[in-house]
Amino acid sequence: MNQALLDKIEQAHLRRDAFAFNVGDTVRVHTKVVEGDKERIQIFTGLVIGRRGHGLNATFTVRRISYGEGVERVFPLHSNRIEKVEVERRGTVRRAKLTYLRKRVGKSAVAVKEKELRTSAAESPAAPVPEPAPTAPAAAEPANAAAAAS
Repeated sequence: MNQALLDKIEQAHLRRDAFAFNVGDTVRVHTKVVEGDKERIQIFTGLVIGRRGHGLNATFTVRRISYGEGVERVFPLHSNRIEKVEVERRGTVRRAKLTYLRKRVGKSAVAVKEKELRTSAAESPAAPVPEPAPTAPAAAEPANAAAAAS
């Protein structure tokens, strides 16, 4: 079939509130879990190590270290089971997939630089300008001036 036609059909099933996160971010994924006739929210926190797919097939992989063991979970992006995705920390990465983290142990397994958020002067609220520190007494200045002159 034509891809444009498939996209048009899928449009009705896509999530309206798209999640704003990228690879390298630490996220908290709130998923609905059905146990018997009860439903509850379960939170999975970890590092996004990859995104793939297009349209309804889009997924993202979240990895965390649990009791010394790496645990990965793949979530469909447009699933009704996902309540929300909260970004705890933005990360700066230079790759689209962070699969190399699977080989690492300890702190290096989650070592992703935190993104420095730059704000322009126009966006940031006007901060009060600090007053200059009080100067030294005037009697000390001539002694320094005389020492410098000789």
